[in-house]
Amino acid sequence: NPDGTLTINNALNSTVAAATFELIEDGIDWTLSVFVDNAGIIAFDDNNAICAKVETHNHPSAIEPYGGAATGIGGCIRDIIGTGLAAKPIASTDVFCVGYPNIKDVPAGCLPPARVLNQVVAGVRDYGNRMGIPTVNGAVWFDNRYVGNPLVYCGCIGIMPRSLIKGDAEPGDLIVALGGRTGRDGIHGATFSSTELTDTHADEFSHAVQIGNPIEEKRVLDAIVRARDAEGGPLFTSITDCGAGGFSSAIGEMGEHVGAEVHLDRAPLKYAGLTYDEIWISEAQERMILAVPQANIDSLQRICDEEHVELSVLGTFGHFNQNKEPELILFYNTTEVGRLPMPFLHDGIPTPTREAIWKPPRHTRKTRPGTEPTVKEALLYLLAQPNIASKRSIISQYDHEVQGNTLIKPLVGVQGQGPSNAAVIEPVPGTSRGLAIGCGLATNLGDPELGGDAYQMVLTAIDECVRNLVCVGADPSRIAILDNFCWPSCAKPENLASLVRAAEGCYDGAKAYRTPFISGKDSLNNQFTTRQGQTIEIPPTLLITGIGIVPDIRRCLSSDFKRPGSSVLLIEAEQNDQWLRMGNSQFYNCFGLPDRAEPLMPAVDLASAPTVAAAVARIIREGLALAAHDVSDGGALVTIAEMLIGAGSTIGFDAAHISLERWFSETPAGYMLEVPDEPPVLDILNDFGVTWTHLGFTTDSGRLEANDESIAVEELTEAWLGSVTV
Repeated sequence: NPDGTLTINNALNSTVAAATFELIEDGIDWTLSVFVDNAGIIAFDDNNAICAKVETHNHPSAIEPYGGAATGIGGCIRDIIGTGLAAKPIASTDVFCVGYPNIKDVPAGCLPPARVLNQVVAGVRDYGNRMGIPTVNGAVWFDNRYVGNPLVYCGCIGIMPRSLIKGDAEPGDLIVALGGRTGRDGIHGATFSSTELTDTHADEFSHAVQIGNPIEEKRVLDAIVRARDAEGGPLFTSITDCGAGGFSSAIGEMGEHVGAEVHLDRAPLKYAGLTYDEIWISEAQERMILAVPQANIDSLQRICDEEHVELSVLGTFGHFNQNKEPELILFYNTTEVGRLPMPFLHDGIPTPTREAIWKPPRHTRKTRPGTEPTVKEALLYLLAQPNIASKRSIISQYDHEVQGNTLIKPLVGVQGQGPSNAAVIEPVPGTSRGLAIGCGLATNLGDPELGGDAYQMVLTAIDECVRNLVCVGADPSRIAILDNFCWPSCAKPENLASLVRAAEGCYDGAKAYRTPFISGKDSLNNQFTTRQGQTIEIPPTLLITGIGIVPDIRRCLSSDFKRPGSSVLLIEAEQNDQWLRMGNSQFYNCFGLPDRAEPLMPAVDLASAPTVAAAVARIIREGLALAAHDVSDGGALVTIAEMLIGAGSTIGFDAAHISLERWFSETPAGYMLEVPDEPPVLDILNDFGVTWTHLGFTTDSGRLEANDESIAVEELTEAWLGSVTV
């Protein structure tokens, strides 16, 4: 309020699960983190809100990669449609973790990783492209422990009016099902997703993989948006999607406070012969549940008829037992087949107590065999590593420009082949206000087999996500993030302990960077037991997805160098023995270190890293930089090489002479900036107390000159483009 007081309005009602308001001395600085059933919501401008959701579809994708990934992205899109009183999807993301394509021994019951990657890409591609939603950001991480249990993260971003971010079913509302018909596909999908994979699951659970239909979902989306924007307000009071559990979870959630009476025989079926319990729990796709006032059903029916969407009235909301508790009642052909009080349904689950045992990681030193590689040898080798190399063969399959709002695309530069830090879209055309979409993944730093710590893994992933967003022009004080945990079985105390460490990292990282978590998801029991009884656990994996407000899209930056004669600065949080922080880096895992070097693990300084982000953001906001790129996998010289690749063969770089390890260390909180004029940039960095290093100048040579070695940009490009093909 103008007088400095704070009023909290409970307008969001039961939709809100978490809200944090913080007061600061010079006024009110508020951050509202809204955690809803389907997706998290942030304010975008005075009239619009943005929602975001990321989910995994791991186990279905292990046995049927195309269908598993397609229904994974389809379900996430429906989460967005079912947020508040319906959001319109405006962008999608995807991240895949798979085995190396050249793995020699694939366990029985597992699909070859090359086939898995090819098919999950195709599944996401076909579903998103056919619905007309741009896929704008993603990543791929290779590790052979994903061979039996690949990870498929699918995300979606949506926009809606701020006045429509909540909705609750009212007594007397009709329970209306829209969209696809109900079948047996997907039954026990939720159960299957929670089990440990074995070599027999392809036979036992093939029925649990849903069958997707993006054209049907596009029709449903169009009908729902029309019903939302109909004259006089939305034609429905609440909406959600049929995800895990199908009707059971959707209607059970919507009727939590008002109860529901459901007639299962009224559900349209794909074929005859389904029992009432199969109808109730089927996870068949493209179905939404709406709470519709009886006065609006005819208007909704007309819209659905015009959009060729099937509509069925399954019952009514508003039923209470003799104790005045909301109650769920199920009928099939007039026979009562189920009755549960809603408080028992929602709160009756027993909570187990588990044991966690944390042991500090012990890193085994990997010394360098033979002679030290040259800068050129190391750089070309690293650029060709699948975890660093270009993912162009994947990105080029997605339509990342449909809807016409994509400003910074996944590939940048004069030839469209350089890596982007993050994507930027303009959700409301003509406003010059953008939304940056990025991610962070630092699996190698949490790997227990390599002496990793899940706590530092999470902090590094948050830091990387923030850096990616800042580099394209996002305001670091207006970033929201999402977490997606994928872990091996937490029945093992060591695994549960690392999960606890990761959760602590989420808490500390969010507080330090002031980045609220607005949504999240977990997937446990990600491991595969072979026919011989060997259990292959995935490494603990946590994906951080971020969205950030870009105040002025005219200040957006891409990662490619722009012109000769610029200074190139490495800006980073100050750390002791920085060049030795090589533990689990790409260089260290490929080449080792000299006997004298102790491979310290990178550690995020929560005091200084957010300050570095703020300093870089100010430099970009004031138009003092021409290009920006975060320093991550491969280190500083790999970052420079990627900026050269994006620029094409007309720009080169003349570098200072520094140590091999310094070139390839992966210390967190690192930014690489191309600046045409150093003094005003250095003034800002000094004001913030931020460390910087002048690494050299861009040239017109088309070559990278470093440590008395010269490499043509064409050679860098060839190494970077050649190893990942889908």
